[in-house]
Amino acid sequence: MPESIQTTGIAATADPASDADLLAQTAIAVREAGSVLRERFGDVVRYDTREELMRALAANDDAALDVLRPRLARLRPDARVVEDELAGGALPAGEWWVLDPAEGNVNHLHALPEWAVTATLVRDNQPVLTAVHLPLTGETYTALAGAGAHLDGRPLHVSPTTDLGLSLVATSQARPDEDEKVVRRIGSSITEMLFDALVVRTSVPATLHLLNVAAGRIDAFWQFAGARADLLPGALLVAEAGGRISDAEGRPWTPESESFLAAAPGVHADAVTTLSR
Repeated sequence: MPESIQTTGIAATADPASDADLLAQTAIAVREAGSVLRERFGDVVRYDTREELMRALAANDDAALDVLRPRLARLRPDARVVEDELAGGALPAGEWWVLDPAEGNVNHLHALPEWAVTATLVRDNQPVLTAVHLPLTGETYTALAGAGAHLDGRPLHVSPTTDLGLSLVATSQARPDEDEKVVRRIGSSITEMLFDALVVRTSVPATLHLLNVAAGRIDAFWQFAGARADLLPGALLVAEAGGRISDAEGRPWTPESESFLAAAPGVHADAVTTLSR
């Protein structure tokens, strides 16, 4: 059994059999939403102002949500949907769909391939299941609490690496409106990792890095601040693939934490040491 993402463990109300069926239907929903975004993908979308950028981002989000919302509502009529994909912190009790309809939306607008559609069911603040679809490759990553992580049905396992000096690690960047202290902390953490790790990758979105941690391609990912929709899908995938989830100082991670670390067990402690300097 993988380590719990939160200190309270996986929700006791989970029904593994029905949740497995629910995950299968959720995977279909993100694939259908991904097909809509794939049809919109191609030329670089030009914008001259922040307002034009925000309209273009919203158009992609809305196109995917027009598919996701009704399908997920039929699957779980009483579950609410998190409307703000950039929000963080704990959710009220009950079931919530945490959606990122166009994770890596800016990449999509710039005709770059690193983007995805994600849907995660959270029950009493515990992630129960997640489905992440990459429309350009056709890959779908799924995880069910207590039942493992998979790529198109094949089990995922984190890297067996035990030497941070031989590791490929990754982080994401701060949002444009992020607090200056957070931005500087990100910069200093990259510098520290450049001394200790073999290769440091810095790009968005966070979810795609976490898919690679779950698949054993990347040994660790860290981030300061961050939104629920950025981190919950990958956190569940990494945990179910045998990885360790904590904050950057090694304490249990929750959506209210100020930092995040997902790593192969063999390099987790060294990554904590590097990020705590």
